[in-house]
Amino acid sequence: MAVLNKIRQRSVFLIVIIALALFSFVLADLIRNGGAISQKAENTIASINGKEIDRTDFAKKVELASRSFGGGASSIQAVNYVWNQEVREKVFEEQLDKLGVIVGEDQVNQLLEESLASNPTFLNEAGVFDKAKMQEYVANVKATSPQAYQQWLDFEASVSKGAREKAYLNMIKAGVGSTLKEGELVYKMENDNVDIKYVQLPFSAIEDTEVTITDAEIKAYINSHSDQYKAEPSRSIRYVIFNEVPSEEDENQVKTEVASLLNDKVEFNKATEKTDSVLGFRSIDVKDAEDFVKQNSAIKFDANFKFKKDLPAAVADTLYNLEIGGVYGPYKDGDHIKISKVVSQKQMPDSVKVSHILVSWEGLGTAGDIKRTKEAAKELADSIVNVTKRDKTKFSALAAKFSADNSNKDKGGDLGYFSPGRMVPAFNDYCFNNKTGDQGVVETQFGYHVISIEDQKNEQKAIKVATVAHKIEPSEKTINTIFTETTKFQIAAKDKDFEEVSKENKLTVRPVNKIKELDENIPGLGAKRTIVQWAFKEESKIGEIKRFDIPEGYAVVQITAKSDQGLMKVEDASATVKPILIKEKKAEKLKSKISGTTLDAIAQSQNQTVKVSSALNMKTPTISGAGTEPKVVGTAFALEEGEISSPIIGNNGVYVIEVTKKTPASGLDTYMSYASQASKTQAGAVDTKVFEALKEAAEIEDKRSKFY
Repeated sequence: MAVLNKIRQRSVFLIVIIALALFSFVLADLIRNGGAISQKAENTIASINGKEIDRTDFAKKVELASRSFGGGASSIQAVNYVWNQEVREKVFEEQLDKLGVIVGEDQVNQLLEESLASNPTFLNEAGVFDKAKMQEYVANVKATSPQAYQQWLDFEASVSKGAREKAYLNMIKAGVGSTLKEGELVYKMENDNVDIKYVQLPFSAIEDTEVTITDAEIKAYINSHSDQYKAEPSRSIRYVIFNEVPSEEDENQVKTEVASLLNDKVEFNKATEKTDSVLGFRSIDVKDAEDFVKQNSAIKFDANFKFKKDLPAAVADTLYNLEIGGVYGPYKDGDHIKISKVVSQKQMPDSVKVSHILVSWEGLGTAGDIKRTKEAAKELADSIVNVTKRDKTKFSALAAKFSADNSNKDKGGDLGYFSPGRMVPAFNDYCFNNKTGDQGVVETQFGYHVISIEDQKNEQKAIKVATVAHKIEPSEKTINTIFTETTKFQIAAKDKDFEEVSKENKLTVRPVNKIKELDENIPGLGAKRTIVQWAFKEESKIGEIKRFDIPEGYAVVQITAKSDQGLMKVEDASATVKPILIKEKKAEKLKSKISGTTLDAIAQSQNQTVKVSSALNMKTPTISGAGTEPKVVGTAFALEEGEISSPIIGNNGVYVIEVTKKTPASGLDTYMSYASQASKTQAGAVDTKVFEALKEAAEIEDKRSKFY
């Protein structure tokens, strides 16, 4: 009791102590994990104009996108698709909120009707959209499926957002237009003509080797055109591949295993505790060969008859000439060791020409709107074949009327010529086991086929072969050896030069430059997002080496360069900038060579000729014999007839021109049509240009690469 009294007296003190202990525990955990702010940051995948995009919500949208693509896109493609949607939504949303753009319920309903107008779920008996059916559907999913109802609400929200965006863009388009004066300018650019004489001093007259461009000049050009030479973060790597390929010992082991299946053997049966005699491939009856293949082969039994050309080239002669029951092997075919047994042979055509009428029934993928039962379909097919056997001329009309195969029903059901194995088994067997002129009914997964064999070509011997195949794969010993070799290389490459160690091991080094942060594919390796993520980790350093598992074995990768966001480096921009600077220096050299006051004098001094070009216009500024030269043509329109220009630097050289004739267009009473067309052109570009402008102006912090 005394102890309890002391605890009661100090209860407040104890509560404070416990509270402090709990607080310190929580605080330590926060510090260890970077704090509450850091945890919040970890749940944010991006920020657009200050609005954060939650990582979990983004992931859900990526999952939905992946499902909608149906496996037709990679995960990073789904990520990029959702990202583009998010960016568009957020940059437009800010503008729409600022302007107070809203859409009414009636407008949203109208847009819902338009977007669902062709959806069978919401059509009435007349094939027209029924608002009541839509309301019924919404009420039903709300009551029965929360997930489906949420999808509907998301769809409504999407339509509403689209309507707001459309209203905003329409307001901008309403302010975009061209005046009659602008229409007149368009008309004049198309129809005003000028004739010139000119002398061209082509850039090709000076060899590139005669012009020196320094790194400092390239750097200066980059700095003065910084908006054109922005660099995204990138990484460069190099790698070697260690392929897990079977050794010669592995191949011989598989060959021994397959060879052991040829002869009879005695095996102990654990179930009966007796020894059983097991027939080998040579001894089994041909009719049991299929079962033997099923039990012992990595490749399924092929029941199709083969011509000589269809057999493996290396053993075709041998197999084709075996008697029924004859066995050959083991032999290597690709990455398998095989033994083969001829189980049947017959004479058959190598191609047949067939027409068919497909009679379907309700429930099949080929049925469409057909409501007949399977029994009714069989009755109809039998009726058709009875008619066509009596009168073959009716086949085409009956195909047009009854066939569910829309690809050929209007061609009399003609399937053309095809070789064995092209059609489903039952169809194939009828066509190649019967004769020209035969007709019959065959059932397949597509329905009942009324078949008419029109022609058969090149009858010859075909054989059916039972083949037991075992794949040649690396053994555990080989896999362990390759792993050891990979590890040794990895260790050696850390101490020596990667290239040198690769050369010593007779490995091919494959460089990959300028990998971007959200790239997925590595040339030569395919989709290897893990390599990209590793290369972009802050702690990953230049020269660092890591091994990655690949389907073929291992890739040992080294980071060779890291480039952060900013201006492009000289070596990266050189391929683009150097030709520009060479062209500029050539232009100055060519200009300095020009002497004389007439075109003839200039041409003579430079060993060139005076050329003529007529009917030039501003819309298509192409000079015959020189190419597209907008600056030269523009200058021509600024000169008077008979006037000679100063040297003009064009796309393909330096020019001096003389205007010989100017022919203004006759003019129009009104330029409304030209102004209208210009307005349409400008309005058509609004959607893209507005989005690009908003995106360019937005403050975007993109962290996708940390999570995907």
